[in-house]
Amino acid sequence: MIRIVVSRHGGPEVLVPITEEPPEPRPGEARVAVEAAGVSGFDLIYRRWRRLPGCPTLPFALGEDVVGRVDKLGPDVSTVAVGQRVAAATWTLGVGGGYTESICLPAGELVPVPEEVDAAVAVCLVANYLTAHLHLHQYGRVQPGERLLVHGAAGGVGSAVLELGRVAGLEMYGTASQHNLPVISQLGAEPIDYRSEDFVGRIVELTGDGVDVVVDTVGGAKQLMRSYRTLRRGGRLVWLGSAATRDKGLSIGLTSLVLTSVLRRLPGGRSVPVTPEVGTHALANPDWYRSTLSMLIDLAASGSIQPLVSECFPLADASGAHERLERGGHTGKVVLVTDAYRQVKQS
Repeated sequence: MIRIVVSRHGGPEVLVPITEEPPEPRPGEARVAVEAAGVSGFDLIYRRWRRLPGCPTLPFALGEDVVGRVDKLGPDVSTVAVGQRVAAATWTLGVGGGYTESICLPAGELVPVPEEVDAAVAVCLVANYLTAHLHLHQYGRVQPGERLLVHGAAGGVGSAVLELGRVAGLEMYGTASQHNLPVISQLGAEPIDYRSEDFVGRIVELTGDGVDVVVDTVGGAKQLMRSYRTLRRGGRLVWLGSAATRDKGLSIGLTSLVLTSVLRRLPGGRSVPVTPEVGTHALANPDWYRSTLSMLIDLAASGSIQPLVSECFPLADASGAHERLERGGHTGKVVLVTDAYRQVKQS
């Protein structure tokens, strides 16, 4: 089989394919023949930077989420069957592991995927939509009719937040670059061009007194301060990620941490919830992980949500997928697909 590994820290060119024997499942595990694997900003960070908590020894494989078909069971596994199509996160493996044609995972973490849901679509639900659901409902505590502002609204996670916000009955606003504004409208939100418009002033103009929840995927002290200013009394600023690290480096994460700590101490009826990342929450709450992912897959199967796939790259071209994600301006999620995926599409 082929597995893509980070050979050294650096640019996309450090992602190289290696050929090896498929892994053997241990007790409690199932082996999955991967059809699709997601590419995330998290992957870019661990590919670039070596001095990060939890960064494994080189070489290592990235990839937070996979969809595929069970092809072998380890001892003591009865919850899944050979031939069953499943989705899973790879958080138990540490830093990813999904950039591969075959992977062994705890059987209890595999969630069934109907045949009618495309694997490239289904893989969007694992990290992106679980993240969006967690930050909207657990941390943002959204209620029907509330106002929601999403930054980076055309990206994989941002578009997921808007789709789930629409399902939750929210009044929505989304910032993006000019060429992605039609996508924001299609997702049910009022688009705001973050390059040519002052989103703080625009939100006041559109709402009168601000929004109830901001989901900020960009990060940085200046950005988060401006997001905080768009909140009405009782509003919640949910810091979801630091997409700005792509251009400005890891210091964005540090300045974001400092500012959110300061904002939590300010009076005025607005709050900044502490937001552990989705992998930490899922490992501590396995029932939430399984039930929420199953619910999201049902929504996709019924057409209630339609995850946006930016582009599919062959697994062997993981470097090309990283280059695409680093350029920015894409809509939805970048996905890697294997020969198994192409065989399904041709059948």
